[in-house]
Amino acid sequence: IASGSIAKNIIKYVAIKEDKQDDGAMFNRIISKLTNDLAALGRFHNFVFTKPKYVKSFEYVGFKALAVSDVGAILENGVPNIDTYLSELPQVDKTKNIGAIVMNANPFTLGHRYLVEQASQLCDYVYLFVVKNDVSIFSYKDRLALVKAGTKDLSNVFVVSGEDYMVSASTFPAYFLKSDQDIGTYQAKLDALLFKDKIAKNLGINMRFLGKEPYSKTTDNYNRVLQATLEPQVKVEIIARKSIDDNIISATKVREAILNEDYQLLQSFLPQSTYEFITENYKNLKDKLLLKGSK
Repeated sequence: IASGSIAKNIIKYVAIKEDKQDDGAMFNRIISKLTNDLAALGRFHNFVFTKPKYVKSFEYVGFKALAVSDVGAILENGVPNIDTYLSELPQVDKTKNIGAIVMNANPFTLGHRYLVEQASQLCDYVYLFVVKNDVSIFSYKDRLALVKAGTKDLSNVFVVSGEDYMVSASTFPAYFLKSDQDIGTYQAKLDALLFKDKIAKNLGINMRFLGKEPYSKTTDNYNRVLQATLEPQVKVEIIARKSIDDNIISATKVREAILNEDYQLLQSFLPQSTYEFITENYKNLKDKLLLKGSK
């Protein structure tokens, strides 16, 4: 008659047989059960991705919408919530020029550093959000530490966690999209709306900086969707990638260099703090890369 599932702190796959969908008690029963199960697992801050037409149903049972696009919606309930998150971030004069960067930094390179430097020069303050989702070779804890170490001399840059508010491709559900729809486009749209309406608006952010993407069509498309959605409220600045001898710096090349034990490339592409971390943890990182490549 009805079903529902959880994955980490996300409620998903909620479905009710068509002839039972008018029975609000059935929906409430499913959500109550899943919420209680999450609480039993110590998860008190939860999300749901759904179609726009179901937003009201989830709002009736205590969820609050964070972003609603023409195809999808993301809602949350419980604590801490987005208000808690925003209140704990550094607060600055909102009349100033405030920029933002969102990065995974897997790992933090001189290319990332160049992007941050450009933002730092063009803005009075910069929020640098590090994606928390932990599916990278470098752990979230290590990525955050390396970004902080690599930017510690830039006094107007605040390195902060993106927590659960930078929508990840690994959590964005494809199951309610038609097979011919591009998940990346809809993820980017939802990501941009959440950033624009909840984060930028609250913090006074009026510029977002992106690195120009010459290699990945997926990332290039993501950037174009962000720009189309964020502007004009948040101006998007796309910065050309830093190169060394016509070789564009990228984290992908750094990970390949770890596999190939190319210390010369690592030294030329990385801040000293990242280089030292990699050399100190070389075997573990190479093993992770080899394991990932074997899957």
